[in-house]
Amino acid sequence: MIGQSSWDWQPGKRRIQEAAACSSDVVWMEEPVASPDGERLAVVVNLEDAVFGLCVNGELLEETFEKIWGLGFSPDGRMTAIVSREMEWTVAVEGVPWETTFGFVWNLSFSRSGDRIGAAVQQEMSYGVAVDGVPWPELFDNASNFALSADGLHSAAVVQTVSMGAADIEAFQKGCYSIAVDAKAWDRSFVNVWSPVFDPEGSRVAAQSRQSLYDYTVVVDGTPWDQTFASVWEPAFHPKSGAVVAPVRSGGKWGMAENGTLVWPARYSQLWHQAFDESGATLAAIAAPSYGRFTVAVNDRPWENSFSVMTDLAMSPDGRHIGALGKEEDDWTVIVDDRPWPGRYDMIYPISVSPDGGHAAVRAERNGRFLIVLDGKEYGETFERAWDPIFNPEGDKVLIRGIQEGTCFRIVAGVEDF
Repeated sequence: MIGQSSWDWQPGKRRIQEAAACSSDVVWMEEPVASPDGERLAVVVNLEDAVFGLCVNGELLEETFEKIWGLGFSPDGRMTAIVSREMEWTVAVEGVPWETTFGFVWNLSFSRSGDRIGAAVQQEMSYGVAVDGVPWPELFDNASNFALSADGLHSAAVVQTVSMGAADIEAFQKGCYSIAVDAKAWDRSFVNVWSPVFDPEGSRVAAQSRQSLYDYTVVVDGTPWDQTFASVWEPAFHPKSGAVVAPVRSGGKWGMAENGTLVWPARYSQLWHQAFDESGATLAAIAAPSYGRFTVAVNDRPWENSFSVMTDLAMSPDGRHIGALGKEEDDWTVIVDDRPWPGRYDMIYPISVSPDGGHAAVRAERNGRFLIVLDGKEYGETFERAWDPIFNPEGDKVLIRGIQEGTCFRIVAGVEDF
């Protein structure tokens, strides 16, 4: 999160607000949302028929809308929501709507710092992207799989480039879909294309594509790899060299290809969700060495522990520590560096890694209560509702945001308090 160094990191527990409090009478309210720094609690409230507002720390904001959904906070701590007035939709930031309105808005996304906000938009049955209220100059018959670059200066989406009638199989097989970057579609169209991914600088885009009914590959800036495969998953850019890697299916098994050439042999029953560390020296992915058993492979070396389900791969910036969530029967746990934590939970949310990579923390549920767990050790208090833990820049403190007996608290705990 942005601006963490300026947050209050004084250890202790502080009351923020009663979760159900609002300065105006309300008919009903939705689930509250805590700001990243834990200082604010926001909630959508219904005031009367088709009149909704935003209550922040118990105070009702002035602006009201016919409908509000998707309430949340940007990485820089600004409150955002999708709102409707007079049958038009837009985005409200800190309760103030964008000047531009649309037929519909969805899929809010943020730049890494949070200073830019993107959204998928529809206007007069044409589709595209708007960033900070400014829509693409050209919209398309169809658009999906929206992406925003890390700096927020560029946006991309899968778009339909050729109009076709219902069940027009011939047109479909010739290729009707491409990637548009900042509203400009690539020159080449494909049978299908999915999941545009920006490189770290935001200057290049890669995507998985279907070249024919049976051939799949990766397309980079509109140019497909020379090699095709039985299937591919979402690509990723090497953070230093700019090479593109993607899991590919060849000969009935999955391996990892770089710029079209296998760099991990095709020996897995499944392989996906790959990620690099900041240097690019470590490449990890969720892998199935055998059918139905999942683990993490690090530079093509699988862990010893495996689970029936594995998800939410996380890595320290230097690549020295890697974690994931594993499920066996009805129980979830966390695995870090191939060592499962002792606790078993009904649900676990994505792993937070400290900036120095030395600690990992999660929000978990057990028997209807929320817990915060650090390095396998549970914090001593539980919550009716909680949000993901956040580390301070030094990595020796954890911000806990949770509701107990109807009141939201902000807790700063040292790693030694677990």
